[in-house]
Amino acid sequence: MEKKTPQLFDTKSGFNSATKTFHSLRPPIDLPPEDAPISAVDYVSSLRATLPWRDDDTVALINSVTGLRVSFSEFTRRTNSLASYLQNVTRLSKNDTAFVLSTNSIEIPILYFSLLSLGVIISPANPVNTESEISRQIQLSNPVIAFATSSVVHKLAKLKHRTILIDSPEFDSMTMSWNSKHELDRAKVCQSDVAAIMYSSGTTGRVKGVMLTHRNLTAAVASSFASSPKRVSPAVMLFTMPYFHIYGLFFCFRAAALMETAVVMQRFDLKMMLKAVEEFRVTHAAVTPPIVVAMSKGGSTDGYDLSSLETVACGAAPLGKDTIMAFASKFPKVVLVQAYGLTESTAGVFRTVGPDECRRWGSTGRLSAGLEAKIVDPETGDSLPPGKEGELSIRGPTIMKGYVGEPEVTSATLLPDGWMRTGDLCYIDEDGFLFIVDRLKDLIKYKGYQVLPLLN
Repeated sequence: MEKKTPQLFDTKSGFNSATKTFHSLRPPIDLPPEDAPISAVDYVSSLRATLPWRDDDTVALINSVTGLRVSFSEFTRRTNSLASYLQNVTRLSKNDTAFVLSTNSIEIPILYFSLLSLGVIISPANPVNTESEISRQIQLSNPVIAFATSSVVHKLAKLKHRTILIDSPEFDSMTMSWNSKHELDRAKVCQSDVAAIMYSSGTTGRVKGVMLTHRNLTAAVASSFASSPKRVSPAVMLFTMPYFHIYGLFFCFRAAALMETAVVMQRFDLKMMLKAVEEFRVTHAAVTPPIVVAMSKGGSTDGYDLSSLETVACGAAPLGKDTIMAFASKFPKVVLVQAYGLTESTAGVFRTVGPDECRRWGSTGRLSAGLEAKIVDPETGDSLPPGKEGELSIRGPTIMKGYVGEPEVTSATLLPDGWMRTGDLCYIDEDGFLFIVDRLKDLIKYKGYQVLPLLN
């Protein structure tokens, strides 16, 4: 990264008039040296060890329907057991890819951490995808094994490799007993190794496999960890976002790093969500704009005790001012956090932190720690100062490695000097807050997912 020039660095906006780049106003993050061999899983464990309330009996996962609980000590045992099975029986090894087709469940974080600890690349996909869409994703990721639930496994009928059912007694056995029988040989994972292939339409409608490295995940978690308010006890996080989405994947790792209790919903239903908040005394919820809209409507939350709720984090698309004000009026004690990010940037690169920033109506926050941003004139290519609209570009350790098997698209998105074009028309104001104006790319968001608009 370029060194900041103190006399040209504006402490309100973060804008450097010499380089015409915006720098983060957040406290710097302490990342491992790039050449240090450490996986995202090991990094998360190292952060958890620094927490003042560290207690392995803390509940890590709760099934929102059955109430089944998994403690952090059990989470570690089950993760190691599954990793041992996958290494010794299925012979999975570093740089293999595992395709995952499943709705949310408490088994998914166990599966992700097991695979990543072996250096195996995870490639989760939306289970509602068609067989042709899944076929395209499999072609991109080239998996040697798949994990699926029994309700969607038929969509993998053409896959030549073994498929393990996540909701089967066999899978439960894999997570319960194997580490006591077989020695686990940990792979040496480099931070530059690919950790996940996530799916995005990028700057065109054709699905692409986004390669995210262990370094990307580490940096994203480090930034969130550093900016999280200090607590004396663990938060209880409600998961409505799917684990196959970058938003869900990020919060999966964040919850593990902060030793938060994750209440996992298999599918979203507003009444079930409100019931879960009340029953499990949820303090934090990760949601999408339609959920905030639904919660803000008069009478929608009547009859539920939501007094435990402290923070609602909203991502996937920006909220309208009317929705923000309606939510704030109905839930004056709840902090509504907004964020901006892409699959290609390992989730949020701008976010609001604290009540004061969250009152900046219409903004998705300030630049996250360790990142740089530019606003570029789409016509001239010139970098623009605060208040001017242009295409947002981002540079930093959370930016993807590239699109798998798409060198031309990668080079059009990732520039030689490390900048990533987002395709979004934005401006950054005099205080460093990002405002999204429009999209340069021909995509819209529907319920948090990328959808091509209909053309006449």
